[in-house]
Amino acid sequence: MLPLLLSLFADSLGSAETFADYKDTVSNPLVKLILFGLLWAFLHHFCAGIRFLLLDVHKGLDLASSRQSARLVLIVSLVLTVLIGVKLW
Repeated sequence: MLPLLLSLFADSLGSAETFADYKDTVSNPLVKLILFGLLWAFLHHFCAGIRFLLLDVHKGLDLASSRQSARLVLIVSLVLTVLIGVKLW
């Protein structure tokens, strides 16, 4: 998806005409859905990274707390995705 993101970024910075093309592209519901999925992937990766940092310092290593932190990562990433996605939509 990096080529898509770079293309969108280049279109947004080129000129007024390319910015208009960017706005037309991003207003497409399919593109919005793809960007929404990428936002969730980034946020999930970010939250999981924080979880693994805590595991590296030996916090939450037992099975029950590991499962709980995995659920928490999923829930937090979904909530953040909805909050940021609604704000950007």
